[in-house]
Amino acid sequence: MNTIKEDFLEAQNTLNRFISDELNFERIRKAGDIIIESIQNNNKVISCGNGGSMSDAMHFAEELTGRFRDNRKAIAAISISDPTHISCVANDFGYDYIFSRYIEAVGQSGDTLLAISTSGNSPNVLKACEIAKEKGIKIIALTGKSGGKLADICDIEIRAPKSEFADRAQEIHIKIIHSLIHYIEENLE
Repeated sequence: MNTIKEDFLEAQNTLNRFISDELNFERIRKAGDIIIESIQNNNKVISCGNGGSMSDAMHFAEELTGRFRDNRKAIAAISISDPTHISCVANDFGYDYIFSRYIEAVGQSGDTLLAISTSGNSPNVLKACEIAKEKGIKIIALTGKSGGKLADICDIEIRAPKSEFADRAQEIHIKIIHSLIHYIEENLE
C-alpha cells in the first residue's frame, strides 16, 4: 500500500511544482492563441510523440475533431499515428523520419505542430520540428527534464517539472492538454 500512496503523493508534488510557476499558465495561453490563430486561418493542428506521448497526441487531436466539454464545430487536428505510415517510413527511411515525412507531406505554412517529448530529445520529434520550421509551421512543445534540444527549436515550450521518471511528466502533459483544449473551446470564435 505504501507504493500506491507514494505514487499519488509524488504526482501531487509534481503538479504543485507546476502550479507554483505562474509562467506555465501564460505559456498555455500563448500556445492556445497560436492554435486558435491557425484554426481561424483555416489551417490545422498536427500532433506527434512516442509511446505514451503518442497516446497524448492522439487524445489531443480527437478532442479537437470530436468534442471536449461543449458541442461545437469540429476543429482540424491530426495526430501522426497511422501504423501503416509509421511502419512504411520506419522500414524505408528509418524510425527517425516517421513524423517528419508526414509533416513534409501534409504540413502547410500556418499550421501548428504540438510536439511531445518527455526528454525533449526524441530524434523523430526533433526532425519533425526541423521540417515544420522550414514550412512555416509554429511549434508548441510539451517537454520534461531540462527541455532537451526541443526547448531550443520550438516557439512555445511548456515543461513539466523535472522528475526521475517519464510518467510524472506525462501526467502533467495530459493536464496541460486538457487545459489547452478548454482554453481553445472557450476562446475560439
